[in-house]
Amino acid sequence: AGDGRRAHLLPKFVAWAIITLRDQRAQQMAKSQPAEFELPPRPRKDDGGPRRVGFEIEFSGIDLQHTTEAVKTALNANIVSQTAAEVELEAGDLGVFNIEIDWQFLKRKASADGDDRDWLELLSQAAALLVPIEVVCPPIPVSRLAELEPMTDALRRAGAVGTEESLISAYGVHVNTEIPRLDADTLFAYLRAYALLQWWLIDRRPVDLARRISPYIDLYSQTYLKRLFTRRQPTVEQLIDDYLEHNATRNRGLDMLPMLAEIDEQRVRRMVDDPRVKSRPTFHYRLPDCNIEQRDWSLRQPWQTWLTIEKLADRPTDLDQLARAFLDAERPLIGVNRGEWVEHIDRWLQDRELG
Repeated sequence: AGDGRRAHLLPKFVAWAIITLRDQRAQQMAKSQPAEFELPPRPRKDDGGPRRVGFEIEFSGIDLQHTTEAVKTALNANIVSQTAAEVELEAGDLGVFNIEIDWQFLKRKASADGDDRDWLELLSQAAALLVPIEVVCPPIPVSRLAELEPMTDALRRAGAVGTEESLISAYGVHVNTEIPRLDADTLFAYLRAYALLQWWLIDRRPVDLARRISPYIDLYSQTYLKRLFTRRQPTVEQLIDDYLEHNATRNRGLDMLPMLAEIDEQRVRRMVDDPRVKSRPTFHYRLPDCNIEQRDWSLRQPWQTWLTIEKLADRPTDLDQLARAFLDAERPLIGVNRGEWVEHIDRWLQDRELG
């Protein structure tokens, strides 16, 4: 009778074992594969091609050589070129990654012919103590951003540390996202979306104190916001002129100069004489901190914050209503109360599950 019961239970045990092993394998695969990044409301450009994103990651804690080794191994990349200050790595169809000591003087000296290599190596080592390392990623399709996760994990294991490590260095992550369509309506939508959210992005998506007091991520002034929110179907020329009148500098949380130079480089160069401004059809979002040393941090976090802007930019009726609300909240002499506006935006985003 006992053998009969065991024989009866055997198929059930086998089925249970198969299901358990399958679930365990699925869990292991899930752990080994990076989680996908959420796609923006408009994942494709107007021409049908995928939108692309390039990240710039600033950190310290490891030198150029160890950074190169970590990225090279994580992405199975090959060295294309190398100096004492910069390294280019080709990572298959992802493209070319640039790793550099973020110091223009050293980069110029390292690229010049005839400089003493030993002297440059010593200078490079000294710079590593005070100057951040920067990994500049190539533009990558939004559907493939998870492929960058092994790189940030490898840098963390190698000893990279980010924003909180330094009281004087404003280490951050820059998110360079292609615009879906380069026209006045799209530019206007994104500019208004960011402008409406900029205080909330600082106060409710905490930005390190060293970065807040630095000039690198200054916010748009209320004067510019008022001009932007009172515009009705502005032309591209009006948007460019308004921006340059109030923001003729790279030092903004959302630096639009590369995008505007892509549209009309001469107009931008007349107002901003800075060779670091490179024309490209991308937003240059500079607010997020780099917390690469934290185990639960990844590029998904700055990307998710940028997506809040993407989602609001895709809601034209809400943009109109919020712009009117901002203008209505203005008070003589004191303008719009920042704390009250942040509370209003926070509730508004939570009600719509956007924040």
